[in-house]
Amino acid sequence: MFTGIVAGLGTVTQVEETATGRRLRLVEHQVLGDMQVGDSVAVNGVCLTAIAVADGEVSVDVVQESLDRSNLGELRLGGRVDLERPMPAGGRFDGHIVQGHVDGVGVVSFIAQEGDAVRMRIELPEQLARYVVEKGSITVDGVSLTVTAVGTELSTWFEIVLIPHTLEVTVLGMRGEGDRVNLEVDVLAKYVERLMRT
Repeated sequence: MFTGIVAGLGTVTQVEETATGRRLRLVEHQVLGDMQVGDSVAVNGVCLTAIAVADGEVSVDVVQESLDRSNLGELRLGGRVDLERPMPAGGRFDGHIVQGHVDGVGVVSFIAQEGDAVRMRIELPEQLARYVVEKGSITVDGVSLTVTAVGTELSTWFEIVLIPHTLEVTVLGMRGEGDRVNLEVDVLAKYVERLMRT
């Protein structure tokens, strides 16, 4: 389990096609420095498993299912990614419950400066819109955020406001209009919906 509190920005140092998808090599010494083979790491919000580790570099395999549901297939050499290690038992719970199971991809449609902060509007797939509520939680590229506004019943967008710190330490500060971002909606809402149906 993750909490959506990004611990560092990694850099893509290798992208390799494989029979089942892609293999990425990432470098970042603070977050990845003590990882072991088999450990989990969230990369732009996608939970992946370390298959090779060496001196702050970690290789992960991304299967086609993850490529289809996320923006990881767009990563190129030198690209930056949000990194988070799983929350240890007894660790601080600063964000919200994040599984690292990305539900789909949204598109940044509007960015506006608001003092030192930035308001960002994101269009999301219609099937995810019902899980997003004003003042609820959502994960965008692995970052736990509060929804500040949602569209009407017929629209499929939501807005977030990013403080300077978030802009500085996550990939969201590098995003522009038209960019695709990974979305994970609140898993509790999905469970409640399923229970109500049965």
